Amino acid sequence: MGYTIAQKIIKNHLLSGEMTVGQEIGLKIDQTLTQDATGTMAYIEFEAIGVPRVKTEKSVAYIDHNTLQTGFENADDHRFIQSVAKKHGIYFSRPGNGICHQVHLERFGKPGKTLIGSDSHTPTGGGIGMLAIGAGGLDVAVAMGGGAYYITMPKMVKVNLSGKLQPWVSAKDIILEVLRIMSVKGGVGKIVEYGGEGVKTLTVPERATITNMGAELGATTSIFPSDEITREFMKAQGREEDWSELSSDSDAVYDEVIDIDLSKLVPMAACPHSPDNVKTIEEIGPQKIDQVCIGSCTNSSYLDLMRVAAILKGKTVADNVSLAIAPGSKQVYNMLAKNGALADIIEAGARILECACGPCIGMGQSPNSKGISLRTFNRNFEGRSGTRDGQIYLVSPETAAASALTGVFTDPRTLGDAVDIPLPEKFDYNDNMVIAPADEKDMDSVEVLRGPNIKPYPTTSPLSDSIDVPCSLKVGDNITTDHIMPAGAKILPLRSNIPAISQHCFTVCDKDFPARAEKLGSSIIVGGANYGQGSSREHAALAPLYLGIKAVVVKSFARIHRANLVNAGILPLTFVNEADYDSINEGDELCLPDIRDRIKNNREIILINKTNGKEIPCECELSERTRDIILAGGLLDYTRHNS
Repeated sequence: MGYTIAQKIIKNHLLSGEMTVGQEIGLKIDQTLTQDATGTMAYIEFEAIGVPRVKTEKSVAYIDHNTLQTGFENADDHRFIQSVAKKHGIYFSRPGNGICHQVHLERFGKPGKTLIGSDSHTPTGGGIGMLAIGAGGLDVAVAMGGGAYYITMPKMVKVNLSGKLQPWVSAKDIILEVLRIMSVKGGVGKIVEYGGEGVKTLTVPERATITNMGAELGATTSIFPSDEITREFMKAQGREEDWSELSSDSDAVYDEVIDIDLSKLVPMAACPHSPDNVKTIEEIGPQKIDQVCIGSCTNSSYLDLMRVAAILKGKTVADNVSLAIAPGSKQVYNMLAKNGALADIIEAGARILECACGPCIGMGQSPNSKGISLRTFNRNFEGRSGTRDGQIYLVSPETAAASALTGVFTDPRTLGDAVDIPLPEKFDYNDNMVIAPADEKDMDSVEVLRGPNIKPYPTTSPLSDSIDVPCSLKVGDNITTDHIMPAGAKILPLRSNIPAISQHCFTVCDKDFPARAEKLGSSIIVGGANYGQGSSREHAALAPLYLGIKAVVVKSFARIHRANLVNAGILPLTFVNEADYDSINEGDELCLPDIRDRIKNNREIILINKTNGKEIPCECELSERTRDIILAGGLLDYTRHNS
């Protein structure tokens, strides 16, 4: 039996376990990336591990999230990251150089290599044939220190692409169709591989758009073959020597196959408030809009923005629309400036933002009250834009630009002949905004610079014999990490200060939760299905840890968040019978008797609701390694004790 692309990479990087679906495997990691919203904590954790220099082939620290400097906090964090990167062997991508996933695709990614990043959209690297996976910061810190990265061996899904996209239909419409078919939880425990003749019609930037939003499926990662199209892209980036061919075997076996005829796709949008709430632009109709934002790690490539510039050229944005555009990298920005496309965009009335995540994480450009905003981004969770009642739609750059001109939802196929933007034979690359680390002989002389906003990792302790605490919060299905630990310009600067940021934990759902949790001292949270979907931010586990959360009991977890809870030493429990969710209310007294012994010896776990006398069977699926992590009180303590 042959291997899929992902299985080939896993096989070449396997350090422990067997490639059997459902079994834990440990992988050697070649590359890591961090961004500044998660990076400060990741590097605090790396320092705590005590390894003097990273052991990966390439580790890069990007500044792309917290670039709005309204106080000292973000600037201090950037200074800390730059100094710790210089000292410990990490390359530093300065503010303004671009969004981590866009820049990494352009300058550092290599087919066949493994990459983990402290950002859930790290699978963007699958667009050039990397096994690229989003992870918590502590997992990245361990990998930088030479440790394995552990996942549960996923199932393999083949998305078979046939035909060719119609004019004005784009890669964004492909991934929206996949989301419509699979849903935001349909990819959990799976790797999505794209194949078929239709793959040959897609450029690397288009492939990267698709793998980027694979994160919204809940998938472990997504991946494309590395072929001649990949080679052309890397040659144009001056990195042809980094290319290698990679494809699945003809007799590879997949657990699931999805067929999509590209020629039948039409322009689509993900409607509020979920990426899988997909309708066609025709179905939505000519509804009035208020704002258009183009950019993010999903759609800010040179090809994307050249198409946007061509649509806007010689025209003016509608009176009722605010249009903001953020190039994904300095490379893209520079090329647009040199060839005149940037002038066309500015002339049309667009507001040009810096090369950063910006509005995608609520960092500026929040829409007006109840405003309808069309965005080329990857998430439209309620409140994520910074406007609680904002109506956010996810669309392609072509749909976004066309609608910005008319002031209503507009199918770009009404624009006439499509513009043909070829991939450049040579990109205008210049890595002068990437600072190399100090030589190993000089690293001891580098001082790590810490500002007053940088606080230590929260205190942890081994799992107690029993847990007897109240339920401090009960939430429903599809709770995102934006619900648990909101983003935005006011909160993101506190990412290196867990005591401060914990005061915003779950306030989207219940503004009184932080005070109630602190007053209780220790407690349990109860949730529904797909709990913790969205970002990889480990702060969604660290803030509850600080607030005394001992266990989270839900119908089901999203992959990265469950791993982050384990890393923080918080018990991730699931109901054996989902109906038992209804037998717990906020304020109920809950007990997990003999929990340490039950976890240690893999015995049945019983949650007793002392308020109503109900005994609720629960599961805690743990490998031998993750069981030891929970018993130790988290990954940091486990790593210290086993290094």
